[in-house]
Amino acid sequence: MGDTKYPVWVIAEQILGEIPPVSLEITGQARILAERLGVEVEAILLGNGIEDQVDLLFSAGADVVHLGSAPEFTNYQCEIFTESIVARARDRNPQIILIGSTFMGRELAPLIAAKLGTGLTAHCIDLVLDDNGVLEQQIPAYGGLMSIVCPEKRPQIATVARGVFPMPNLDEDRSGSVLPVEPPQGIKIRVQTLEVVHTEPEGVPLETAPIVVAGGAGAGSLEGWLEIQELADTLKAAFGSTRPAVDEGWTDLETMIGQSGKMVNPDLYIGVGLSGEQQHMVGITGAKVMIAINNDPKAPVFEQVDYGIVEDCRIFIPALVERIMKLKSHAGRTAHVV
Repeated sequence: MGDTKYPVWVIAEQILGEIPPVSLEITGQARILAERLGVEVEAILLGNGIEDQVDLLFSAGADVVHLGSAPEFTNYQCEIFTESIVARARDRNPQIILIGSTFMGRELAPLIAAKLGTGLTAHCIDLVLDDNGVLEQQIPAYGGLMSIVCPEKRPQIATVARGVFPMPNLDEDRSGSVLPVEPPQGIKIRVQTLEVVHTEPEGVPLETAPIVVAGGAGAGSLEGWLEIQELADTLKAAFGSTRPAVDEGWTDLETMIGQSGKMVNPDLYIGVGLSGEQQHMVGITGAKVMIAINNDPKAPVFEQVDYGIVEDCRIFIPALVERIMKLKSHAGRTAHVV
């Protein structure tokens, strides 16, 4: 089944010396694919002084870690990383390479694919194997899901956003082999990262928030958008968006949820003034309870959520915020018994 002797690869990322959740999530999915194919999972990790992160990749499902630990790998450098990964891939011949759909991954994946002369599917929301062991890389398209396959070229390369796959159960008893990766020599460096500045995001992070409020074009204006944001603030929720809200300039790209944005898994999701386009809805499939507010009773979003409220959000949201604030005020009162 498939290219049975060739491994499944993960390009693991490190940020300030620590592996982010998305790299562990795709390692867990690589483990599932590899077990069906009867092959090993190999991860490649580049950084400096990151030896302590290797065991984390083993615990997530890796059997082999290709470790590059050198000053040249301290910060992500697209040309150095590409050459190092491509050289090792040509030696190990992985049949599948999974990369996180991060700022680094979105640049690195097409560079690797081009160098290896193969295809790439970006922003996958599922990865499954067909009966012949070929990877079906699923993306939202035409109001549903479309599977993209790479039947001849290898490796099959896919990028996946955080939250698409669950965090694997980390097995601290797992171990594996470590193979060193040396920095490439003699390549001309045209662009170099000199420094990485870490800033804490404002508000509640979308990826880990128990409550997410998302706004769409139905806000109508910046004023309407700020009213939706007030609801998020009142609920101490993360505030997300759809593409139209970003295009209007009401919010930043970092707030976008969906195929080209972030994946969220909240206990409660509230979608305000959005139609329910597939590109957004694939980003909230992990939500436990979903509520939509839209003034169009025929909006597709109502077919995809648990509860729907047919109302103009510009009228309903201020009233809802006022009601929540009154309830909070009432709950905060102290009763005195004489």
